Amino acid sequence: MPKGQIRKALSGFYYVLDEDGKRYIQCRGRGVFRNRQITPLVGDYVDYKADNDLEGTILHVYERKNELVRPPITNVDQAILVFSAKQPDFHPLLLDRFLTAIESHSIQPIICLTKMDLLKETEKEKIQHFIADYEKIGYEVIPTFIDDPALKDRLMPVLEGKISVLAGQSGVGKSTLLNTILPSLELKTDDISKALNRGKHTTRHVELIAVNNGLLADTPGFSSFDFETMEREELSACFPEFAARSNACKFRECLHMNEPKCAIKAAVEAKEIPEYRYKHYLKFLEEIMSRKPRYSND
Repeated sequence: MPKGQIRKALSGFYYVLDEDGKRYIQCRGRGVFRNRQITPLVGDYVDYKADNDLEGTILHVYERKNELVRPPITNVDQAILVFSAKQPDFHPLLLDRFLTAIESHSIQPIICLTKMDLLKETEKEKIQHFIADYEKIGYEVIPTFIDDPALKDRLMPVLEGKISVLAGQSGVGKSTLLNTILPSLELKTDDISKALNRGKHTTRHVELIAVNNGLLADTPGFSSFDFETMEREELSACFPEFAARSNACKFRECLHMNEPKCAIKAAVEAKEIPEYRYKHYLKFLEEIMSRKPRYSND
């Protein structure tokens, strides 16, 4: 049975690149998927039945390693979190919210700080302090400048061999980054449409574009995140510097709030964990604990 990967979804059709990487098959999903509440997504690895050279039916969707809602995409390796140093000002609380979201999906975050050249001398030291903090945690941080001629060369190695998405707040330069990485994006989209013998679509859709032996979603990812599906016990695992120390807490289910002999609070007091990271953790924890209970419709 032929195998492939969904590279694009639009208007109920799924465009599957066959495992040889030579052709796209326009597929429908089996009716049984609806009964099982399974929706094929961009990034899915699938089995399909070819009806002819260009059309077919998806028969099976393989197990996913993760799944995002906005954009609807799966099997993502990494998310490039685009935040500006200025205009809008750098927002560590929002960045930590994004990092928590990405970590909860087992996706590797990479922080891209744009507009570094807009900073005043008095502001640069503060931003460098944040960069040092996040690098100490283990995150890769890529500072960039407006119209940076070397930006593409710096980002290409990051994208190599990975399925990547971009995410970040509005106005930070996500679209500019996409256009820098994929200057021929429109051309590639047209080529796929011609290969499928279809006109170019203006409908907003998600598509994975090949770049540097990897794949990049051609639309920016989510610009906000809430904690609707996260349980309070899961939160600290999304803070790597907490997860690395949590076994040293006296209580196995320690929430790092008021419990005695908490290794996380001790690390904050010893300035091994930045105090703002701990405050953000407590804020997110409060959101989760004050969330209204969800009831099943069953």
